[in-house]
Amino acid sequence: MTAIRNGPPFAARDQRPPRPMLVAGAVCLVSFVLFWTAQRMAQVSMIDLTVYRAEGATVLAGGDLYAMRVTDARLPTTYPPFAALLFTPLTLLDTGPMRTLATAGNLALLVALVHFSLKLIGRGGPVTTLWVASAAVWCEPVWTTLRYGQINLAVAVAVLWDLTRDDRHRWAGVGIGLAAAVKLTPGLFVVLLLLAGVVSARRAGTYRDNAWLRRAAVACTAFLTASLASAALLPADSRAYWTQKIFESGRVGNAEDTANQSLGGFLARLLHTGEPGLWWVATAVLIVCLGLYAAVTDALRGERARSALLCAVTALLISPISWSHHWVWCVPLVLFLAAQPTRHAGPRVSAAWVTGAVFFSYALWAVPHGRQGRPELHQNIGQFALSAIYPAVGLTFVLTQFVLTKTSQARSAPAGQALAKE
Repeated sequence: MTAIRNGPPFAARDQRPPRPMLVAGAVCLVSFVLFWTAQRMAQVSMIDLTVYRAEGATVLAGGDLYAMRVTDARLPTTYPPFAALLFTPLTLLDTGPMRTLATAGNLALLVALVHFSLKLIGRGGPVTTLWVASAAVWCEPVWTTLRYGQINLAVAVAVLWDLTRDDRHRWAGVGIGLAAAVKLTPGLFVVLLLLAGVVSARRAGTYRDNAWLRRAAVACTAFLTASLASAALLPADSRAYWTQKIFESGRVGNAEDTANQSLGGFLARLLHTGEPGLWWVATAVLIVCLGLYAAVTDALRGERARSALLCAVTALLISPISWSHHWVWCVPLVLFLAAQPTRHAGPRVSAAWVTGAVFFSYALWAVPHGRQGRPELHQNIGQFALSAIYPAVGLTFVLTQFVLTKTSQARSAPAGQALAKE
């Protein structure tokens, strides 16, 4: 009885506010359930998941992986053979359970993406992760990733998991290497690691015990191991991919397709041609040079979040085909912009809000699109502007960060010279 008299009244205990973690978890769960319901009501096809399953079945049957065509759209295999090997377990599932598992897995991967993004930035915790995930699930790249049953979240999570590991860990780099073996665009992160390693080694006067080069070596080893194992198991398919199919970007789709939010798609729609050719090559070379220069510089300064996002956005821009759902990197990008310390909060908040609005707007789908008649080749200026919003954001980010990097270098150079004179 004494314990009851000394404790708080039952009414007081009932009126205590719920814990933030429970509230965030409940909101995230409700958002995910609503999202799942909306996707089922929209009768999403998860067509890419169907292709993955067919790739796995083709591998098990010993068929020609790159001659395979599935669904009414006659979609081909576009990834390296290693990816097809990873897809073989999908053949164990019927269509219904496969879609359910893929949706649940992608929702879990979204939470992981937010978690590793916040870890890379150095902000937030579990509560923030759940709040952000509950909102991020509704942005266009994430919606479309789950609509098609794509692997974009898995690839991004593998890269971010790797980048947030301790440099001294013996397996640091393996995530990036395996991601590149599944889908080639993360390979630009290996280039970033190599360049950062070479520059830092030259500054130090020695290549010994260089964390950047060690991570790059692990990434290269993981990539080569996966690719060589695939070549041993699938020699004909590997030979076809690495000697021929890798150069046939047209197999994936038309360059001018609205969904193609790369520089190639941007220029194809701007120039009203399905073959932007040298214009794309020249622009891609320029952007990769600017992006990697700023990324390497920031990496060596300890600005790892900025460096990683510069590399990711640059890879999306220079790839011949970057479908809108490849831009799941918008989640860490918006978080990075929102978390950046600036003298005046206004520009930072505005940049985060504008960038977020772009990826939540679905505006690119407001223009005529589709393969019948190729309407993107005849866009007016307004339609072009709407269909160019993702590469416009990417270009703005890369160019802005490059200018900031050069400005910061210019300011630090006189200070360094003054110290040297003293």
